[in-house]
Amino acid sequence: MLRAPANRHAGFTLLEVLVALGVLALTMGTIIKAVGSYTANQSYLRDRTFAVWVARNVQVEQQLKNAWPRVGEFKGTAEMGQREWRWLATVTQTDEKELRRLDVEVRVIDADDEQPLAVLSGFLRQPPPDNVTN
Repeated sequence: MLRAPANRHAGFTLLEVLVALGVLALTMGTIIKAVGSYTANQSYLRDRTFAVWVARNVQVEQQLKNAWPRVGEFKGTAEMGQREWRWLATVTQTDEKELRRLDVEVRVIDADDEQPLAVLSGFLRQPPPDNVTN
């Protein structure tokens, strides 16, 4: 019958512990990076969603006014999601004389050099003349 040497102790060697810690450190680093990327992406998608809503609100307001906006640009600000947004609307004439194109760009109010978070295009129809009968 074979016996284990009497001076051998049960447990891990220093080398085994260091390798296990190295693997754990690499795994934790990867997990932290993935969570950071996920958080940044969620923040971007939230801001982009709010920017699209602001652009859509500007377009709907123009449609509800039932006015015929002049060709050119107009701008303003809006609050959405506890944040201020800056929008720029550009009205251009289309080939159809009763139709104008409305492009709305939306940015975070303190981000001047960034690309717009949302660009939304739509069309406005010339309102019919007032039909007043006496």
